[in-house]
Amino acid sequence: MHVVIVSDQHVESFGGAQVSMRLQARYLERAGHTVSFVMPRWARRAPAPVDERFLELPATPITRDREYAAVLPGRRADRALDAALAARPPVDLVHIQADFWGNAIGQRLAERLGVPRVVTLHNRLDVGIAAFAPAFGGLALRALNAALRLALRGGPGARVRGSDATAYFRRLVAGAAVVTAPSAHFARRLEVAGVAERVEVVWNGIDDELLDATLAERSAAPERAADEGSAAPSADAPPRLIWLGRFSPEKRLLPFLRALVDSGVRAEVEILGGGDLEAAARREAARAGGDTVIRFLGRRPYPESLARLAAADAVVQTSIGFETQGMTVFEAAALGTPAIMSDPDIAAELGACWAVPAADGEPARERELAATLRRAVEELASGRGVRPDPSIRERFRQSSRTAEMLRIYVAALGAERPGAPGAGAPDAGR
Repeated sequence: MHVVIVSDQHVESFGGAQVSMRLQARYLERAGHTVSFVMPRWARRAPAPVDERFLELPATPITRDREYAAVLPGRRADRALDAALAARPPVDLVHIQADFWGNAIGQRLAERLGVPRVVTLHNRLDVGIAAFAPAFGGLALRALNAALRLALRGGPGARVRGSDATAYFRRLVAGAAVVTAPSAHFARRLEVAGVAERVEVVWNGIDDELLDATLAERSAAPERAADEGSAAPSADAPPRLIWLGRFSPEKRLLPFLRALVDSGVRAEVEILGGGDLEAAARREAARAGGDTVIRFLGRRPYPESLARLAAADAVVQTSIGFETQGMTVFEAAALGTPAIMSDPDIAAELGACWAVPAADGEPARERELAATLRRAVEELASGRGVRPDPSIRERFRQSSRTAEMLRIYVAALGAERPGAPGAGAPDAGR
């Protein structure tokens, strides 16, 4: 089977969805299938051998750090994509994992080729838009709907009525054989809103081998320190917290840092990631007292990020309503690291964690976060930390996620219907 995965951003750029797509491709290829990626040309990439799987389209950088770029859907992009595909095997299925230009490009490709498409929705666009432009959310959604309708001219998405968030999601999945989401809570929201009658849940996963290697590395760390004559971590060392993500409003890094400083906890905190809010984040961190040590480590390679997750005493995730899975906290749980969670939906799906109580208004939310940070650090320091759900480790392995997605692909190709007898057990997330 030749699966074309379509993304809004280059799969080597920074982001959880990109990590997930790279991993999906690796395990599909191990199972004997062919994968191609359709995505914008990446301005930040250093010169490297061309990967024949990368079908890169002419793009314009849209962020100051040139990490992300946009492609204009239309005949020019179609011609460039068709020319690139000519050197690849015939396409059996298009898997669209994009919410903007990539979605339109993927829909147009599937229509031209006459092949089924699977659509995975990764993002709460309405929440992200509200975080970036709270005064212009309605206008932004109307503009997005108009642009997508124009790009899909002649296709089923162009016939969807409305200009709100639900209409936009319905345009994204119009004509799809199967719609998937990376969490049960996001799937339920989509079904209730009428985006799709049924949304299959397929968690994003973690590389089996990397998971095992990271766990082995963590287990061997004290022994290695002793063998090499270096000191093992002190028993009275402060708890280590870690925060990972884009430095953008919907991730709520600045509220986290304000709450952290106000909490006054004795802790070491690592911040991984980057983005336009870095200068503001460093200013907030500079207010911290001597008991709270905050280190900005920038973007780190994925294996190193996992190693730091495994070494931490807790991971902090502070976005609310935006994450559709919250992949970092599931990675952490698979590694045995508990989470401090602001999003109640993700906290419920994750299981055991320190859940920040809901509150109205940002000042109240920050106060609740500060109180939860104090409680978590106190419990960690006394050895009473939360233990993640042990079943997540096996349920989150990419081998199990790929098996579930292959079932979805077979269903999309018409061999069987999801949930029908013989289609396999429903995913654990449902």
